[in-house]
Amino acid sequence: MTNYSSRYASSPQAVKKYDTAQLRAEFLIDNLMEEGKITLTYSHYDRYIAGSAVPLSPLTLDTIDPLKSSYFLERREMGIINVGGNGSVVVEGTSYELGFKDALYIGSGNAEVIFKSDDAKNPAKFYINSAPAHKNYPTKKVGLAEANKLQLGTMETANHRTVNQMIIGGIVTTCQLQMGMTELKPGSVWNTMPAHVHDRRMEVYFYMDIPENQAVCHFMGEPQETRHIWMNNHQAVISPPWSIHSGAGTSNYTFIWGMAGENLDYADMDVCKITELR
Repeated sequence: MTNYSSRYASSPQAVKKYDTAQLRAEFLIDNLMEEGKITLTYSHYDRYIAGSAVPLSPLTLDTIDPLKSSYFLERREMGIINVGGNGSVVVEGTSYELGFKDALYIGSGNAEVIFKSDDAKNPAKFYINSAPAHKNYPTKKVGLAEANKLQLGTMETANHRTVNQMIIGGIVTTCQLQMGMTELKPGSVWNTMPAHVHDRRMEVYFYMDIPENQAVCHFMGEPQETRHIWMNNHQAVISPPWSIHSGAGTSNYTFIWGMAGENLDYADMDVCKITELR
């Protein structure tokens, strides 16, 4: 079963006037990881799709009406990271086993994609990102151990973290999709600080490993006009190209970042000075 919703793009001028409820309705994705379902959100920011598949029995990825395609990946590529029990993704008859925090890139032109769990009592929880693609590139699994790891931040500034670059140039060849996972170390709570914008790419954040009764405050908006959204475990937030994307939790946590847009340059960002944020 596949459920989907569409989100139209919002201008920074409009967002300035949003109250909490409207801000959450426009940018928060809070229906992920529903058991026995594929759930997708289609954003008009770079036609990006974020969603999940939690198979208790095999789930087949079907196309959705906004794509106007005969199958989902006819003109798209996809990245998947498993945040649950062991499972597999079958792509055109080839099965890829994914453990906890393993990733899979699927190139365009693959008509059959099936999600499976090894154990329905401890199902796989596949977090999905997808972007338009102009060319087919090979499907490739990237285990967490194979990621390019960057050590950033310090304990003194409460942002000591490991950035696991997984679906990114040098590891996987893609058209425009990039994905990875940032793990904050115990005692650190700030992610992506100093904050930045990248007007040439949009981004989606998925928060996970948030302990029970804890939360993350995600900051967004223009640097001089910031807003915030409180996030719970296994929720995602859409970050427009004009928006900062940073967060602080009441505990350490992990988040998956995915992006698409004008280029594949991970370092293409305009840093905002902490003292100039408003």
